[in-house]
Amino acid sequence: MNDRRKFAKLSGARRIWAVGSVHGEARRLERLHGALAQRLTPGDRIVYLGNMIGHGSAVAETLAAMMRFRAAVLAGQHSFACDLVYLRGRQEEMWQKLLQIQFATDPAGTLEWMLDQGLGPTLEAYGSCVDDARRHASDGAVGLTRWTRSLREAMQARPGHNELFASLRRTAFTEDGALLFVNTGLDPSRPLEAQSDSFWWSSAAFARIAEPYGSYRLVVRGFDPDHPGLKITAYTATVDGGCGFGGPLLAACVMPGGEIVETLEG
Repeated sequence: MNDRRKFAKLSGARRIWAVGSVHGEARRLERLHGALAQRLTPGDRIVYLGNMIGHGSAVAETLAAMMRFRAAVLAGQHSFACDLVYLRGRQEEMWQKLLQIQFATDPAGTLEWMLDQGLGPTLEAYGSCVDDARRHASDGAVGLTRWTRSLREAMQARPGHNELFASLRRTAFTEDGALLFVNTGLDPSRPLEAQSDSFWWSSAAFARIAEPYGSYRLVVRGFDPDHPGLKITAYTATVDGGCGFGGPLLAACVMPGGEIVETLEG
């Protein structure tokens, strides 16, 4: 769990602001950032719970807003790069898989599944579109490789985008092992290091958590397919107002003991 390529440790956290799925809704994110900027104090940490992209129509603008806010936070006193954590959500996971789709057994079928999951707006953010993607899906490995290379180049051409994707972590936890933050799900029968795709696709298993997961007092996630808003149980919390699906963007302020003391809406 000290592998910084996969997990992020939140050290010395006074409070943790957990931001739900943004889904390319840049205006809502800007409003949320405005409210959050008024409340941040030394010792606060911010965890974006994944799904920054996909569904909404302003994917590139959303990532730009995240980078601007990061710069503003780091310009403040007593702030460090590790104070902000970005989790890999199912949308970011799909995007990375799309960039390797030439290796898929069924590229066309895989693409259609991804499009059903809301990947279309991310394609458009990097200079492609749904029709273009479908056309290339039948090009064969060589044609697909050329197409995915063009997507990578378009992503790299946008300042900071490649670095942001490279910084994504699978989960975040407080240094005392009390709080755990994930994107969509968690399989309570498996240790953290063996979760693999459970972080993105085990929503049903997460809903069945009825006792502490290891040492964690609370497991917080940022996406639920039902978008229940702020939903708190004895051992879990969901922060998903349905942003990208017509609902608001939510953020919850979590204390080290697991109490949620404030919510913000964008």
